[in-house]
Amino acid sequence: MKRTPLLHAELSEVIARLGHGDLLVIGDAGLPIPDGPRRIDLALTANVPRFQEVLAAVLSEMVVEGAVIAEELPPNNPAVHRELLRQLGTTPIAATSHEDFKARTRGARAIVRSGEFSPYANVILRAGVAF
Repeated sequence: MKRTPLLHAELSEVIARLGHGDLLVIGDAGLPIPDGPRRIDLALTANVPRFQEVLAAVLSEMVVEGAVIAEELPPNNPAVHRELLRQLGTTPIAATSHEDFKARTRGARAIVRSGEFSPYANVILRAGVAF
């Protein structure tokens, strides 16, 4: 059995396969998932699991050098925004329009769908290196 907090085998495999600069998206239950990126659907019921829980599990295994959020997140969902900032710490975060955000998800290796039922609870994580 693994020692790290992330137990989901498919998600752990995706993170292990990421290279420097690859993108991984964590989305709310309503984020459209385009054809192309691998879909990892964790949504069970409304708000299970929460966006912040999925983010914490991913960050337990992934080296992140940068992130992108929708500029609509801070004014429309300040609680999720505050938690995202707390969890990402000093990681640089860029903001773009929600429409541009959705377009950028097409270049992701995978999109992880949480059960989050609040607006704009989405982030694109750019993989860094551990050295």
